[in-house]
Amino acid sequence: MTKRSAHRGTGAGAPVLDTRALNRATLDRQLLLRRSRRSVQDAVHHLLGLQAQNVKPPYQALAARLDGFAPERLSALMASRDVARIVTLRSTIHTHTAHDCLTLRPFVQPARDRELGAFRQGLDGVDLDRLANAARELVETEPRTMAQLRQALGARWPDADPRALAVAARCTLPLVQVTPRGLWGESGRVALTTAEHWLGRPAGPAPAPEDVVLRYLAAFGPASVKDMQTWAGLTRLRDAFERLRPRLVTFRDTGGTELFDLPDAPRPDPDTPAPPRFLPEFDNLLLSHADRTRVVPPAHRGRNWQGNQAYRALLVDGFLAGLWKQAPDALVVEPFGKLTGAQREEVAEEGLRMLRVLHPGTAFDVRFGDVTGR
Repeated sequence: MTKRSAHRGTGAGAPVLDTRALNRATLDRQLLLRRSRRSVQDAVHHLLGLQAQNVKPPYQALAARLDGFAPERLSALMASRDVARIVTLRSTIHTHTAHDCLTLRPFVQPARDRELGAFRQGLDGVDLDRLANAARELVETEPRTMAQLRQALGARWPDADPRALAVAARCTLPLVQVTPRGLWGESGRVALTTAEHWLGRPAGPAPAPEDVVLRYLAAFGPASVKDMQTWAGLTRLRDAFERLRPRLVTFRDTGGTELFDLPDAPRPDPDTPAPPRFLPEFDNLLLSHADRTRVVPPAHRGRNWQGNQAYRALLVDGFLAGLWKQAPDALVVEPFGKLTGAQREEVAEEGLRMLRVLHPGTAFDVRFGDVTGR
C-alpha cells in the first residue's frame, strides 16, 4: 500500500485495506512480523503496556516480539520500578512503564468511575474522598492486599459492603502491585500501594486524547474509532480523531468502516511472510480492536476463550490458528486445522526458540495434539 493511495479528509472514496493488509500492518506495529531490537522498556512503551492478569504473559509477549530478549531484563525493570503492574485499560492489569502508570491511568479514569458505579449500593453513606484518603494512608504506610483493605476500611465504615470499599479504593486510587509479585521465577502475593508512592513521583495530568490516539495508531493501526474505544474501554473518542483528521490518512475496510492511520506508519505488502508466533493468554493483539477479524478468522471466533478464561494463542501466517500449553517436559501445540509439513516445522522451531528464551538450559519436546472441547 503506497502512501500516495491514502486519503486525507472525510474518508469518502478512501482506498480499501483488505483483511490481509490490515493483518500485516498490525503485526508490523506489534513487532510480530519480525522481531525487534528495541529495548524492553522501549517496547513496553511503544505497545502501551502488556496484558498482565497473570505473571508470565508479559514475558511471553516480549519473547515473541524482541530479538535478544531475556526474562531477567523485564524482571530487572520491575525491580528498579521502571515498569509496574497496574489496572488500566479495560479494567485489567497491565505492565506499563512508570510514565504510563502515572499518565494512562488518569486517561482511563472514566472507565474506573463506571466500574465503581456497579458497587454504589454497597457504598451508601460513604464519602468517596474520605475513603480515598483513608485508603491512601493505609497502602502508603504499608502495601496491603485487597483482603487487608477490606478489613481495614470495613472497620471504618462498618455499615458498608467491605468488598465495595476495597473496589472503591482500587477505582479511585492508582494502585500498583508491588514486587516480588511479577518478577520472573519468584512468587509473591498481590500487595498494593499507590503508583506515586511506589514510583517516587506524582501522577501527571491525563494526556490529551489526541496524543493517545497517535500512540494507539502507532501500535495498533490502521484502526477505527470503535477499535480504539475497545482498546481503552472508553467512549466518546471520535472528537479526538476528528481534530486529528488533517494530520492522518484514511482507509476503508472491506465492510466500509473508516480507518485512520499515521501517514508514515508501515503498511507492508499483504503477501509479506508472517512467521509463526506463540502469544500468551489475553495478548493485546487479540483484544484491542472492535473488529478482530484482522487476526481472528471468523471460523475461529471464540475458540481461544471459554467463559472468562483465555487460552494461549498460536499464530500461523499471521492469524489465529490454534492454541498451546506448556507441560513440564514439552510444548503442546493444538492447531485448529491441518498444518502443512513446512508449517509444522516452522511452528516447532519457533516454539523451541521461545522455550530456549524463557527456560534456557531446559530440554523440551514439541508435541502436536488436537483441540478438544473448544
